[in-house]
Amino acid sequence: MRIVLEDNLSNGLKTEVEPRAYSSEEVNELVARLQTLDEEDYSNKLVYAGFTLQAYNPGDDEEDDQACETCMYYLVHRKYCELPELMLPVEESWSCRLWRI
Repeated sequence: MRIVLEDNLSNGLKTEVEPRAYSSEEVNELVARLQTLDEEDYSNKLVYAGFTLQAYNPGDDEEDDQACETCMYYLVHRKYCELPELMLPVEESWSCRLWRI
């Protein structure tokens, strides 16, 4: 499944990378959108969550990369995002709008 998701992203799937969901209201709004999706609607999960194949950097600090590997929802040994609305196999270098330390 991870390979399929990566292929979708590499082949030009346009995702909603910004605005990032930093405030509680933004997170809740994005989570509500994700909750409307079918559990197996992987493409739209990627789109809504704004997945990218490389870490996102807001630009104000070159060391402020927001990658899955530093997210609280990332399971290192499984390479998996356990955010209930996503539940996706991911790579450590990927990123999404719901990234959290």
